Amino acid sequence: MGAQNGKDLLIKVDMTGDGQFETVAGLRATRVSFNAESVDVTSLSSAGGWRELLGGAGVKSASISGAGVFRDAGTDERARAIFFNGETPQFQIIIPDFGIVGGAFQITGLDYAGSHNGEATFEISLASAGALSFVAD
Repeated sequence: MGAQNGKDLLIKVDMTGDGQFETVAGLRATRVSFNAESVDVTSLSSAGGWRELLGGAGVKSASISGAGVFRDAGTDERARAIFFNGETPQFQIIIPDFGIVGGAFQITGLDYAGSHNGEATFEISLASAGALSFVAD
């Protein structure tokens, strides 16, 4: 896999609940993190005193963050509604030359900022709210 354009890492939100996904407008930077908690099963009889972990156990999660320019597009309105209504709709994360990660996410942070001589900006943070799917490219 060669180098990829950062602009091709996309966050898409289900706009109507029927699988109609649109790219969150105005994003300039996105980040996806996958996490898995470990379950330590080390005991006095562990070989050489090395830590042992229980495979397949622990909580898995994903977090997404993005920052961009406020555009007041339909996706901005949808993000506000998701946050204020406490919804956990379907999102898709397009990772170039890797695949598509999909599932329910909750918007855990929505920040807006602006300065007198600059553009209005926003930051968004999401946390996985259930099992995720992955479809390889």
